[in-house]
This record gives sequence, structure tokens and C-alpha cells, in this order.
Amino acid sequence: MTAYADSGKLVGKELAAAALASKDSVFLQAHRTTLYHADFLTSQALADESVDLIVTSPPYNVGIAYSSHDDAQDYEAYLDFSEKWLTHAYRLSRPDGRLCMNIPLDKNKGGQQSVYADVTTIAKKVGWKYHTTIIWNEGNISRRTAWGSWMSASAPFVIAPVEVIVVMYKERWRKKRKPQPVSDITRQEFMKWTNGVWVFSGESKKRVGHPAPFPRELPRRCIKLFSFVGETVLDPFAGSGTTLIEAHENNRVGIGFEIALEYCMLAKARLEALWRQDKLI
Repeated sequence: MTAYADSGKLVGKELAAAALASKDSVFLQAHRTTLYHADFLTSQALADESVDLIVTSPPYNVGIAYSSHDDAQDYEAYLDFSEKWLTHAYRLSRPDGRLCMNIPLDKNKGGQQSVYADVTTIAKKVGWKYHTTIIWNEGNISRRTAWGSWMSASAPFVIAPVEVIVVMYKERWRKKRKPQPVSDITRQEFMKWTNGVWVFSGESKKRVGHPAPFPRELPRRCIKLFSFVGETVLDPFAGSGTTLIEAHENNRVGIGFEIALEYCMLAKARLEALWRQDKLI
């Protein structure tokens, strides 16, 4: 995958031209892929009950330097934000629609918070039903820089080097479609991915050009395991476009929302590079 570290660094005339190109919020539309330059929380672009699968990694509220989002809100404000986007996502999902939400297990910066437990509770409050939790082991324990009270019971820090992918659904888990849609997951993939501990590396911020990218392997697994070929996959926080890339690569309809114009430009550059590679443009 090609890096686009400079694609998000637009200024002046480039930003103005891109803003004009994103009339009616549709920033890019081609090859079963639509990217909206819009705030997902307020957008009315999609019809209710039109989405089969949501794969997303919402802001973590850990102080990441996004260009158009405050990632260091008061924790209660962050939970309110979570409730709003989860409510909107619920409305857009089909009755057998599914949600794969990549979030932190917990938060230590600025005070300990049980992010996974709190956001999952909010999701259930707005109507989502719980199915399972996948543990994503990034293998990054070597990055630790703090242990609290070193070799003392005074105030040690316990930090799990994992993130989670919460899998939920709207009304019913089993998909009942006639004729039966096509699954493209292999036997080996199914056996491996239904083990709820996934081990693969994270993505390089520098290589992608986004402050918090997730690796393509994450949406690829979620898309192939939890949706059929041809179904609609939504990412409310599209960022650098990784979910849209994997939706396209796996023959799904991809829809993304991204509030930051420079990240829309980055996603567009990555998608167009993929389409050139596939000789689609």
C-alpha cells in the first residue's frame, strides 16, 4: 500500500478547490464507493435501514491531534458524543444490521476510565444488542513507558496492550435472505477469525499520513466474516479511507463520512491509487 503522508497537508487554494468539489457533501463517488465530506452526526444523506454492516474506529478521546475534532473532551462529553453517533448508526442499520466498533479497552491518560464498558453500555442503551467482543492484540507491549510505582504496591499501573472490537446487531443476529447471498470467506479464514483473539500489527501513522489509522486487516476480517458479497458497509469516521478500501477490495458497497477535508483528500488519494492499480481509472 502506498503512503500518502503529504496528501492531508492542504492549504489555501487547494482547500478551497476541494471544498467546491465536495458540493452536496459527496466528496467522491465511484466504483461502488461513496465518501461524504460531512459530519456523520448531522448528515441526512442516507436512508433509514439502508446499511448492512458498520465497521469503524471512532475517536478515542486520548488527545490525538485530529484536524477537525477535539480528542481531549471531558469524559462525560465524550460519552454524550458516543451516544449520539451510535443512535444515528442504529437508525441507519437494517433490522439484521451489524456493528463492529474498534475502541480502547480502557483509558489511562488524564485519569483511568473504563471506555469499553461505558461505550458498550451506551450502545445497548440506544438499542444495539450485544453479540461478542474480539480482542485485538497489536503486540505493542514494548511501547510501555510507565509502570506507576516501580516495584511497589503503592500505585502500580496495569496496562493491557490490546484494543477491542465490539460486535453488536440491531434486532436479529441471523441474516435471512432469499436467495441466499454469497459468502466469500474461506474455510481457513473462518476457522482463524472465529477465534476471538486477533493478533496482527497496527498501522504506521507516518506511512499512511493520518494520526490514528487502523490496519487494513481489521476491516477486512470484519467485512468478510460479518457481511455478504454486495452488501453495504458504512464507516461513520472514515479517516484515511481504510474501511472503504477493504469494502471495495471485497466487493461490497462502501460508504464513508469524514468531517476533515484533508482526510477526505487522503482517502481519495488512497482509493484512486487502488483503482489505478486495478485498472479502473
